[in-house]
Amino acid sequence: MKQIAQSIRDRFLKLGIDVPVEDIESRLDELITKFKVPSNEAQRSVTNYFLKKYSIPKNEFYTRQAEPQLTKIMNISENGQWANLKAKVVQLWENTHESISQVGLLGDETGIIKFTEWKNAELPELEQGESYLFRSVVIGEYNGRFQVQLNKNTSIEKLDEVIEVGGGDFTPAARESELRNISDLSGGQWATVKGKVVQLWENSHESIEQAGLIGDPTGVIKFTNWASSELPDMEEGKNYMLKNVVVNEWGGKIQIQLNRSSSIEELDEDIKVGSSTSTYFGAMVDIQTGSGLIKRCPECKRALVKGACPEHGKVKGEYDLRIKAVLDSGTSTQDILINRELTEELAGLSLDTAIAMAADALDPGVVLDTIKHELVGRYYTVTGHKLDRYILVDSITPKTSLDKEMLDEMLSLNETFTKLEVQ
Repeated sequence: MKQIAQSIRDRFLKLGIDVPVEDIESRLDELITKFKVPSNEAQRSVTNYFLKKYSIPKNEFYTRQAEPQLTKIMNISENGQWANLKAKVVQLWENTHESISQVGLLGDETGIIKFTEWKNAELPELEQGESYLFRSVVIGEYNGRFQVQLNKNTSIEKLDEVIEVGGGDFTPAARESELRNISDLSGGQWATVKGKVVQLWENSHESIEQAGLIGDPTGVIKFTNWASSELPDMEEGKNYMLKNVVVNEWGGKIQIQLNRSSSIEELDEDIKVGSSTSTYFGAMVDIQTGSGLIKRCPECKRALVKGACPEHGKVKGEYDLRIKAVLDSGTSTQDILINRELTEELAGLSLDTAIAMAADALDPGVVLDTIKHELVGRYYTVTGHKLDRYILVDSITPKTSLDKEMLDEMLSLNETFTKLEVQ
């Protein structure tokens, strides 16, 4: 908080106004600690308070900076901070939400970071491969990764100089990305993967050509092929080389996207697909926050936080049911994720009933309380794919009674039932 307060004070000093840092920090602390206002909103509110107090026009404050102090991407370190960047537009991504003007990746010699340009900022359109000076951007954070937000206070200046990215040109057209195993992929990179299309999903959005799962011997990953990429359709069960795909992360899961810079090449070889399948037996000792009746973004299906999607902003959410629970075998614990269909079956509670319950009580928490009352303390056997710390549950069977033989079986089961299935 001290760093944010000092940053605000420094910006006022450039206009000849010395605002006591203690006053800034006090107001920040009240908003963030007492009223639980997000850091970036508190920063904006406090700044606007002192702009009004000292009769400083907002435009003068946010744009008057002849020699802006620049931040390198690798030095971005705090959610809610302001920054000025010189960066190259490394890639523009497909955007399906009306509140967003552009989204993609920015890069300088120290690294690459995701950016989002909001439509209401009314900023000029960025061009892929061009370099810009970005003044007064706000740094956000999602899933432990920092992102650049371009808003109404941001200004953009196109540069004649070319900003080098990571010591070289990272534009996919300039070179083919490295062939990687699916298990080695991480967000914020390009990659080339070889795999078999395990499953194609029903697609209802006109901006998406195909979506589904592709796998190699190390694992399975979701893919999205955007319609504007104008790439050929893939067929379920066939094998392909996908070149220059974008790897990103959502909800702790890595996924890949194909765009104009990508290419698809059908392969003659038959690629075996591996997936980690686990079975676990234990008592449900906790159902975590984020369970019960939730709302998801209609575009990307992420769970909303305070009515907002981290990718698409404020949206009208779609209701869903899920359970994030912890099982305890007596010797270990296991986090599990249970989808709507299994949640309805397990709790004896339909989505429509849950919505009605929440409406009657004026509190969606009543659904979570009901699920906890029904499930916590009971024993279950679950089977599903292991992803990070979670088992994504495909089947769950309650156990109504336990004897010594079953307890011995439970301990043996949890030690030996994790295996690799080859499709």
